Amino acid sequence: MFKKLKSLVILAFLISPSMSMAQSAKLFIESLNEPNAWVDSVFKKLSRHDRIAQLFMIRAHTDKGKAFEDSIAKVIRKEHIGGLVFFQGGPGRQAILTNHYQSISKVPLLIAMDAEWGLGMRLDSTVSYPYQMTLGAIQNNNLIYEMGRQVALDFKRLGMHVNFAPDADINNNPKNPVIGYRSFGDNKYKVAAKAGAYMKGIQDNNVMVSLKHFPGHGDTDVDSHYDLPKLPFTRERLDSLELFPFRELVKQGASGVMIAHMSIPTLDNTPNLPSTLSKPIVTGILKEEMGFKGLIFSDAMEMKGVVKFFPNGEADVRGIIAGNDVIELSENSGRAIKLVRKAIRTNRLTWERVDESVKKILAAKYWVGLNNLQPLNTNNVVAELNRPESLMLNQRLADAAVTILNGDSQIRNLDKNKKTAIISLGATSLTTFQNLIKADFKNSMNFILPKNANANDIIKVTKELGNYDQIIVGIHDMRKRPPAVLDYSNNMKLFIAQLARMNSTLAVFANPYTIAGLPGIETVNTLIMNYQNSLEAQNATARVIGGKLIASGKLPVTVNEFFKNGDGIIKE
Repeated sequence: MFKKLKSLVILAFLISPSMSMAQSAKLFIESLNEPNAWVDSVFKKLSRHDRIAQLFMIRAHTDKGKAFEDSIAKVIRKEHIGGLVFFQGGPGRQAILTNHYQSISKVPLLIAMDAEWGLGMRLDSTVSYPYQMTLGAIQNNNLIYEMGRQVALDFKRLGMHVNFAPDADINNNPKNPVIGYRSFGDNKYKVAAKAGAYMKGIQDNNVMVSLKHFPGHGDTDVDSHYDLPKLPFTRERLDSLELFPFRELVKQGASGVMIAHMSIPTLDNTPNLPSTLSKPIVTGILKEEMGFKGLIFSDAMEMKGVVKFFPNGEADVRGIIAGNDVIELSENSGRAIKLVRKAIRTNRLTWERVDESVKKILAAKYWVGLNNLQPLNTNNVVAELNRPESLMLNQRLADAAVTILNGDSQIRNLDKNKKTAIISLGATSLTTFQNLIKADFKNSMNFILPKNANANDIIKVTKELGNYDQIIVGIHDMRKRPPAVLDYSNNMKLFIAQLARMNSTLAVFANPYTIAGLPGIETVNTLIMNYQNSLEAQNATARVIGGKLIASGKLPVTVNEFFKNGDGIIKE
């Protein structure tokens, strides 16, 4: 049967350039209730080794060279693993490599990617949509649905089937080192609604999601990539807050959920046991209490939060025992398959438990169209991933997120004929924001101060500012993934407080929590929050200042006593 499957794949290379549409418009969850001849046929042909292997997804890259790519091909041929998770690289290279990997796989591979803000999270030459924190400021969730739809189209163009998104964590800890800007905010209802819109946009276009990080990673101060976080909360607190978005989205038909690596004593008091390996959490709460029937993915099994206490493949075995269907990024999938077989022989695990996951994984492969696998067209990949409608949507999202705090009087009083100083802080060269503002304010001068500007440079600029009637300031975080604390020198932070007391309009292109570390900024008459330093955000803010766009965003988190969730001036 598999030789026949391979023949069909080879024939498809000659016939069609794209992946077929999925079999029906039904949700994946709904499809599980129906008989499926393809699933039954493939399952019956799997050896015991290959049944276990279907539970593993391994890491793939297109930026590590041919030796690495060949090593992944060797694992696919030898171990017959179930899927891949693509990380950094380029879209054209990935399309070519996907065709190769699928052509050598005994059973078609389920392919995933972490693409919370689209392919740009991992791949060059692709669209990076706004972070979820930015989306949290948007009042029209239809825009977020449309983003989900566009991301799904990108996934299908690259032959991928599972987006490890959206992030359904409630970021109610500003010091969280790993979630932060990846969350829609700190209000459970808004997080559930926005995650639901994103999820629906993806699933309506036959791509699966994986809600994360169950049962909620928002109130931690430890990054599970490096250690095991602990949630010391009561069951009542977890039920009413952390679990709320997951419960709501499961009701709405979520196709997948990812389990976090966290110690949660009130749910499972086994010492140092990550939630990923906890049967009371994965099976007891998610599957039995919430009634979740879809695919359950572990978070990456190479992370220190899980292997620190359960090394040498033990975490993989315990993950399956706990109820995970897919083990993501085992440190050694070949070893793990052997250990799972040993666990079955020693009665720690049953074939019934393994087969339940295998059939669900095969059903997922059917739902995304892998029963009729066709190769990707490797021509014009970059152009087709940068569609005009995608680029327009990206700007519309940025436009809808711009948030005005402390009133808009400063913007209303700006005079385009007056002498204007346009300052970019944290930058090392002219910014898009400055260029766009200068186009409207002809009688202006640009100033740039880097994040570590010395006292003498700041004094010089301060003296110059006395010659100007009005000041427009951009505060930029140039880091690719902005944390909650701005990495400016103390002198620069004091300068921002000074600017706030002057005739200034301040625009922040950074994580919203950063303004809590800028004492005095609350005194400015008009503060414009943009959440990230994208070109689209700079464009949108310049148009707000120039009177060409009305800001409609609202703050998705409470930053401090001055700036709270829901703040934002909206003109009708």
